[in-house]
Amino acid sequence: MKTFMAKGETVERKWYVIDANGKVLGRLASQVAVILRGKHKPIYTPHVDTGDHVIIINAEKIRLTGRKLDQKTYKSHSGYQGGLKEITYRRLIDEKPEFAIQNAVKGMLPHSKLGRQMIKKLIVYKGDQHNQQAQQPVTLEIE
Repeated sequence: MKTFMAKGETVERKWYVIDANGKVLGRLASQVAVILRGKHKPIYTPHVDTGDHVIIINAEKIRLTGRKLDQKTYKSHSGYQGGLKEITYRRLIDEKPEFAIQNAVKGMLPHSKLGRQMIKKLIVYKGDQHNQQAQQPVTLEIE
Protein backbone atom coordinates (compact mmCIF):
# COMPACT_ATOMS: atom_id res chain seq x y z
CA MET A 1 0.00 0.00 0.00
CA LYS A 2 1.33 3.42 -0.95
CA THR A 3 1.17 6.51 1.23
CA PHE A 4 -0.88 9.34 -0.24
CA MET A 5 0.96 12.63 -0.77
CA ALA A 6 -1.06 15.65 -1.80
CA LYS A 7 0.24 17.96 -4.51
CA GLY A 8 -0.21 21.72 -4.17
CA GLU A 9 -1.65 22.12 -7.67
CA THR A 10 -4.45 19.59 -7.16
CA VAL A 11 -5.74 20.83 -3.79
CA GLU A 12 -9.25 22.29 -3.89
CA ARG A 13 -9.51 25.30 -1.61
CA LYS A 14 -12.71 26.52 0.00
CA TRP A 15 -13.50 29.94 1.46
CA TYR A 16 -14.85 30.29 5.00
CA VAL A 17 -16.26 33.32 6.85
CA ILE A 18 -15.86 33.36 10.63
CA ASP A 19 -17.59 35.90 12.88
CA ALA A 20 -15.25 36.90 15.74
CA ASN A 21 -18.01 38.59 17.75
CA GLY A 22 -17.51 37.56 21.41
CA LYS A 23 -14.92 34.87 20.60
CA VAL A 24 -11.80 34.40 22.73
CA LEU A 25 -8.69 35.43 20.76
CA GLY A 26 -6.48 32.39 21.43
CA ARG A 27 -9.16 29.79 20.85
CA LEU A 28 -10.25 31.45 17.62
CA ALA A 29 -6.64 31.74 16.44
CA SER A 30 -5.84 28.07 17.06
CA GLN A 31 -8.91 26.88 15.14
CA VAL A 32 -8.20 29.25 12.25
CA ALA A 33 -4.60 27.99 12.13
CA VAL A 34 -5.88 24.41 11.74
CA ILE A 35 -8.04 25.47 8.78
CA LEU A 36 -5.19 27.44 7.15
CA ARG A 37 -2.85 24.45 7.48
CA GLY A 38 -5.42 21.99 6.14
CA LYS A 39 -5.32 19.66 9.14
CA HIS A 40 -9.12 19.35 9.01
CA LYS A 41 -8.90 17.58 5.63
CA PRO A 42 -8.20 13.89 5.06
CA ILE A 43 -5.61 14.80 2.38
CA TYR A 44 -3.41 16.72 4.88
CA THR A 45 0.27 16.48 4.02
CA PRO A 46 2.75 18.27 6.33
CA HIS A 47 5.02 19.65 3.61
CA VAL A 48 2.22 20.87 1.27
CA ASP A 49 -0.13 23.80 1.76
CA THR A 50 -3.50 21.99 1.73
CA GLY A 51 -5.41 24.62 3.72
CA ASP A 52 -8.40 26.79 2.89
CA HIS A 53 -8.95 30.55 2.81
CA VAL A 54 -10.41 32.20 5.93
CA ILE A 55 -12.19 35.56 6.23
CA ILE A 56 -12.67 36.91 9.76
CA ILE A 57 -15.22 39.66 10.35
CA ASN A 58 -15.99 41.78 13.46
CA ALA A 59 -12.35 41.76 14.58
CA GLU A 60 -12.92 44.66 16.99
CA LYS A 61 -15.37 42.54 19.04
CA ILE A 62 -12.77 39.90 19.99
CA ARG A 63 -12.44 38.98 23.67
CA LEU A 64 -9.46 38.25 25.92
CA THR A 65 -9.93 36.35 29.17
CA GLY A 66 -8.79 37.47 32.60
CA ARG A 67 -6.83 40.72 32.85
CA LYS A 68 -4.95 40.23 29.58
CA LEU A 69 -6.37 43.41 28.04
CA ASP A 70 -4.29 45.52 30.43
CA GLN A 71 -1.43 43.14 31.32
CA LYS A 72 -0.54 41.56 27.96
CA THR A 73 1.63 43.74 25.75
CA TYR A 74 2.72 43.65 22.13
CA LYS A 75 6.38 44.56 21.70
CA SER A 76 8.20 45.72 18.60
CA HIS A 77 11.74 46.96 18.14
CA SER A 78 13.03 49.35 15.50
CA GLY A 79 16.56 47.96 15.61
CA TYR A 80 18.05 51.11 17.10
CA GLN A 81 19.15 51.61 20.69
CA GLY A 82 16.15 52.40 22.86
CA GLY A 83 13.84 51.50 19.98
CA LEU A 84 11.59 49.15 21.97
CA LYS A 85 7.91 50.01 21.70
CA GLU A 86 5.28 48.41 23.93
CA ILE A 87 1.53 48.67 23.54
CA THR A 88 -1.17 47.03 25.66
CA TYR A 89 -3.71 44.79 23.99
CA ARG A 90 -6.55 47.11 25.03
CA ARG A 91 -4.99 49.88 22.93
CA LEU A 92 -3.96 47.47 20.15
CA ILE A 93 -7.52 46.14 19.78
CA ASP A 94 -8.88 49.70 19.76
CA GLU A 95 -6.43 50.85 17.07
CA LYS A 96 -5.62 47.76 14.97
CA PRO A 97 -7.83 44.75 15.82
CA GLU A 98 -6.98 43.11 12.48
CA PHE A 99 -3.30 43.02 13.43
CA ALA A 100 -4.03 41.46 16.85
CA ILE A 101 -5.85 38.51 15.27
CA GLN A 102 -3.38 38.12 12.42
CA ASN A 103 -0.43 38.14 14.82
CA ALA A 104 -2.05 35.48 17.04
CA VAL A 105 -2.75 33.19 14.07
CA LYS A 106 0.71 33.75 12.59
CA GLY A 107 2.31 32.55 15.83
CA MET A 108 0.43 29.25 15.54
CA LEU A 109 1.57 28.49 12.00
CA PRO A 110 4.95 27.02 10.99
CA HIS A 111 7.78 29.57 11.06
CA SER A 112 9.02 28.78 7.55
CA LYS A 113 8.29 29.51 3.88
CA LEU A 114 5.24 27.29 4.18
CA GLY A 115 3.87 29.30 7.12
CA ARG A 116 4.40 32.58 5.26
CA GLN A 117 2.45 31.13 2.35
CA MET A 118 -0.39 29.99 4.65
CA ILE A 119 -0.84 33.35 6.42
CA LYS A 120 -1.56 34.98 3.05
CA LYS A 121 -4.86 33.04 2.94
CA LEU A 122 -6.14 34.88 6.04
CA ILE A 123 -8.15 38.08 5.57
CA VAL A 124 -9.34 40.03 8.63
CA TYR A 125 -11.93 42.83 8.60
CA LYS A 126 -12.82 45.28 11.35
CA GLY A 127 -16.54 45.50 10.56
CA ASP A 128 -19.16 42.96 9.53
CA GLN A 129 -18.74 43.49 5.77
CA HIS A 130 -16.17 41.80 3.51
CA ASN A 131 -15.23 42.12 -0.17
CA GLN A 132 -15.03 38.41 -1.05
CA GLN A 133 -18.64 37.76 -2.11
CA ALA A 134 -17.42 36.57 -5.53
CA GLN A 135 -15.67 33.59 -3.90
CA GLN A 136 -19.00 32.47 -2.35
CA PRO A 137 -17.61 31.85 1.14
CA VAL A 138 -19.35 29.48 3.53
CA THR A 139 -20.14 30.69 7.06
CA LEU A 140 -18.28 28.58 9.62
CA GLU A 141 -19.41 28.55 13.25
CA ILE A 142 -16.52 28.21 15.73
CA GLU A 143 -17.11 27.66 19.44
